[in-house]
Amino acid sequence: MMSILSSMMAEENELLSASEIIKDRFYFATLRTKPRSTINTHYFNINDELVYENFYADFGPLNLGQLYRYCCKVNKKLKSFSLAKKKIVHYTTFDAKKRANAAYLVGAYSVIYLKKTPEEAYRPLVAGTNPPYLPFRDASFGACTYNLTLLDCLKAIDKAITHNFLNFESFDVEEYEHYERVENGDLNWILPGKFLAFSGPHPKSKIENGYPLHAPEAYFPYFRKNNITTIIRLNKKIYDARRFTDAGFDHYDLFFIDGSVPSDAIVQQFLTIAENAEGALAVHCKAGLGRTGTLIGCYMMKHYRMTAAECIAWLRITRPGSVIGPQQHFMEEKQASMWVQGDIFRSKKKQGQLSYKQGVSHILRAVDDISITDNDRTREEAQDEPYLLRSKSHGSSSLTQGDRLRQLKGSRKARSATTGALKLEEAKMHTRSSSQPHRIASTSSSPMATSPLKATKAATAASHSAAPRRSTRHSAAASSPLKSTSRINKEYSTGHNAGDYSLPTSLKYLSRSTSTPMIQQLYAEHDKMYRFEDSRRRTSQRIHTIRSSVPH
Repeated sequence: MMSILSSMMAEENELLSASEIIKDRFYFATLRTKPRSTINTHYFNINDELVYENFYADFGPLNLGQLYRYCCKVNKKLKSFSLAKKKIVHYTTFDAKKRANAAYLVGAYSVIYLKKTPEEAYRPLVAGTNPPYLPFRDASFGACTYNLTLLDCLKAIDKAITHNFLNFESFDVEEYEHYERVENGDLNWILPGKFLAFSGPHPKSKIENGYPLHAPEAYFPYFRKNNITTIIRLNKKIYDARRFTDAGFDHYDLFFIDGSVPSDAIVQQFLTIAENAEGALAVHCKAGLGRTGTLIGCYMMKHYRMTAAECIAWLRITRPGSVIGPQQHFMEEKQASMWVQGDIFRSKKKQGQLSYKQGVSHILRAVDDISITDNDRTREEAQDEPYLLRSKSHGSSSLTQGDRLRQLKGSRKARSATTGALKLEEAKMHTRSSSQPHRIASTSSSPMATSPLKATKAATAASHSAAPRRSTRHSAAASSPLKSTSRINKEYSTGHNAGDYSLPTSLKYLSRSTSTPMIQQLYAEHDKMYRFEDSRRRTSQRIHTIRSSVPH
């Protein structure tokens, strides 16, 4: 009898120190010992079930598929008849990394299903005497220079819901988990219907040192099915771009060094291409993480007014490992200018002043100064040596950041590698383990997509013969390097490219905030540009009116 009473008292004490997520129903607790479920309380833990696959010192946040499975698990428990009268407690340990991921899952559930604001979801998690949560970090080794907090992740989830990036009612977790595997394409949708990030294709589908490599043709079926019309390559030329353009895709090269940050000219070219693309865009560098995530993040800041931290959090939730090292600080420094550009873009679009001619044609006609060929890479690589991710304990120094990240992700294979991936239908026929919950909204009524990564000679020949050739300015001159002029720099450069600073590294990245003078300067520059465009438009209208009034 005494043991029962003491057990009940201990249980009450645990709940008192726990975070109450749903009143008298769902709790989150950090415990030193493994508790036993009782007649009144049900305990569960996901530390060994949902595990983050790290690259280096990174440990989270858990990806979108894992977040989905957690939410399904909680919903199933809350709806369970056998648990209807019990208090449900998600408990974790004092392992700082596991605890941070567990809190992220609970907080995200509150935002997604309980409709709480990020601050409301965060508040109970930090109440009481429990230690603070370990902030997440980038996929590198060495000292962490940028902290991504739990609240940043919750705000990213909230923004994703607001802007329709995230909808678990239609989310296909099997498809997400299938295509994120290296052997199945290593691709993830960052902004559904707009941006897909993927690992760089190779000239030929093969297995190299145990790592599956896929040719451009392997992606064609998936890209066509999902209305991807534009490919942007950020790394050196490994495959011939004509393999995409001959198949009807637009293809652009915006090269900058692996592990580094883009110039302002490249950022503006990327934004203009994205803003004028007919369909969705597939972006890749070598691993599809650092350079790819950085530029997509700039687009998110401009068009959705998300903070740099929110963008980085969402990029890592959808594609773990995204945005690395100095790229994190670069995004913080670009936040103010991206917001200003976004405000101006929306204002001009509202007034009907944006057109395709003022977009892509204006930029591509002006680009005549900066070579984006592989020759520049050799010359600049020595100057940007600090941006390359290297370590004596991690192999040859000739390997770049992208090489290492690809190798690490490739080593995670759950099954033997083949040059052609398992079909998605076959993957979905596999027996579901008891720990995997069913989806909230089934999509079984819709036809399943066949994996594009079964590239054969027959498929390649068929794609070349059946696909219409798209005639575009860029595809017509795919072999010519893009260059910029002072015109590009004068109109678009804000002088805040992280690579151009002369300050010591320790002073460059001290805080996330940018200075007031810089913001004022940006507003002044963009206001001047806006007034110039407005004056030109009015002059053109007057000339047109005069010509119309003159009798022929």
